[in-house]
Amino acid sequence: MTLKNTPLVSVKWLYEHFNDDDLIILDASPKTNVSGLIPDYPELKIKGARLFDLKNVFSDKNHTVTNMIPKPEVFALEAGKLGINNEHKIIVYDNLGVYTSPRVWWMFKLMGHDNIAVLDGGLKAWVEEKHPVEAFKKENINKKGGFITEYHPEMVKDADFILKNISTKDFKVIDARSSGRFYGRIPEPRENMKSGHIPGSFNLPFQTVLKNGHFRSEKELSDIFKTLKTANSPLIFTCGSGITACIILLASELVLTNKKALYDGSWAEWGLGDKYPVE
Repeated sequence: MTLKNTPLVSVKWLYEHFNDDDLIILDASPKTNVSGLIPDYPELKIKGARLFDLKNVFSDKNHTVTNMIPKPEVFALEAGKLGINNEHKIIVYDNLGVYTSPRVWWMFKLMGHDNIAVLDGGLKAWVEEKHPVEAFKKENINKKGGFITEYHPEMVKDADFILKNISTKDFKVIDARSSGRFYGRIPEPRENMKSGHIPGSFNLPFQTVLKNGHFRSEKELSDIFKTLKTANSPLIFTCGSGITACIILLASELVLTNKKALYDGSWAEWGLGDKYPVE
């Protein structure tokens, strides 16, 4: 079975496919988060899940901006260490309902692997159904994978592209940060960051598309995006550091056919120093 057209799966679906030979489950739970969210069951993971370390492994350690995507060859190497190959179907979740898991979903899509989906409701929803879990422990993956990337550069935009887009307005830029951060009413959680937003961008706080750790219904999501008047415009999603932008990007994938991309540097890049304009 392919997950190409299914960015989201339910706990019921995962339990029914739990013993599939081609299934790999990834735990993308972060150790900390700037949104002040409290993790569910931080000492547990879904039985057999493999740790996908966004912060320390699957980010560019040589970049000055936090959480930037690693180079494709690095991604391939590290995915292989997790035993992943291109024939696997992947389900990713986290212990904050839905938070970091959409970032992992987007990264695999960026690297050419469409057979991936996010577990709606995350670890909490799985535990509530009394499905198998286990304590975190040092993983010993006996069989290394042979993951091959097929990078899609059109799915990610850099600061220079965003700067030009302020004038051209070819893409609509949607920011997943809170309204307080977007409008500069509260300080940024990271040091030395300006307050405000990219000129001409729109605000859609990531919590808006979620309810109790799950994505809202497609009807609700459609109504939310209608308020942004997205029409057929190609969209660019941004946030504080490229994590929560992927939540609203995935939400848009459920209801919109517009072309979509991520500004990976997000405010961690744009809001640092005086190089880029701020509203």
